[in-house]
Amino acid sequence: MQAVKGWFMDKWLCWASMGVAGLVILLFLLDFITGLIMTSGIPFGFISPVMDVIAILAGGVVIFLAWDAMRDLR
Repeated sequence: MQAVKGWFMDKWLCWASMGVAGLVILLFLLDFITGLIMTSGIPFGFISPVMDVIAILAGGVVIFLAWDAMRDLR
């Protein structure tokens, strides 16, 4: 038996990683904004603004890497 792989699977893995990274960016951005407005952020209890910024940047890096991998598939 052979595992299913190929361009179709690679494409959807890239899309899935971009989606998860986008969700991470959205949650940490929401935590950062609500932490500035209120005394505690909604999703994570306002962990730290520095951690929010680092997570947002990490999500951006993952989106860039997935986009670059998607370009390599063409």
